[in-house]
Amino acid sequence: MPDIQELILTMIKPLVEFKDEVSIEIKETNEFFEYHLKVNPEDVGRVIGKQGRVAKAIRTIVYSVRTKQSKRVRLVIDGGNG
Repeated sequence: MPDIQELILTMIKPLVEFKDEVSIEIKETNEFFEYHLKVNPEDVGRVIGKQGRVAKAIRTIVYSVRTKQSKRVRLVIDGGNG
């Protein structure tokens, strides 16, 4: 399986101010591999972008990655560390 976590971090880290507070937790459900991205609350706006354009672009790239199983990939952005 491609390293989706590394792909997400490669796109997110240049956008945020608090790079050391970026983390990803992976949860597997019956239908999805869910990547829960956590960033500093001050960086949420940078990751989402105006009218959600940055988040939409990131999701478009991440969702296009195929996994070995028939599960899809989902990206959840969380602005609170803790």
